[in-house]
Amino acid sequence: MKCPSIGEVNAMCLATCSRDGRPSARMLLLKGFGQEGFQFFTNHDSRKAKELDSNPFASIVFYWEPLNRQVRIEGSVERLPEQESETYFHSRPKSSQIGAVVSRQSTVIPDREYLRKKNAELEEVYREAKVPKPAYWGGYILKPEVIEFWQGQTNRLHDRIVFRYLQDTSAPLEPMTHRGEGNWVYERLSP
Repeated sequence: MKCPSIGEVNAMCLATCSRDGRPSARMLLLKGFGQEGFQFFTNHDSRKAKELDSNPFASIVFYWEPLNRQVRIEGSVERLPEQESETYFHSRPKSSQIGAVVSRQSTVIPDREYLRKKNAELEEVYREAKVPKPAYWGGYILKPEVIEFWQGQTNRLHDRIVFRYLQDTSAPLEPMTHRGEGNWVYERLSP
């Protein structure tokens, strides 16, 4: 966050798969994180949301080119409680709230003018009123099962440290696997 050359430190690539295993990926913004996982918000009718409904596993990747670093996270995804989505929605600038109402994400529209016109109409409607959170908009949390830290090196012998969350902590570990905190173990991978 202290690196001025990184414009959007919380920009991430979210990869999802359809029920039949066809992947898709897109950029979006991380909006929260903690012990439980990594949060993002979107339209529940979007392609990514439909894929998460049918196959609730995803991967996110952060890449910070000026630092030659990336973090890759894999895990299961769940919808956030409605109250959390409501609270976050109303913490956003009013223009972003209106934009969420205007955009029926991933649906076909006639042209850009359609969006501009609808946006202008809703700016007038909500000039003095609170923008209601659309029922089709909300948050998700990715609960990590694998986290890999990658540090690029000029000689291509990159550092890769992967952490895995164990469901069964009584299982014996491989010789090069190390115990971390809680149910996490970690290993160094060849680049």
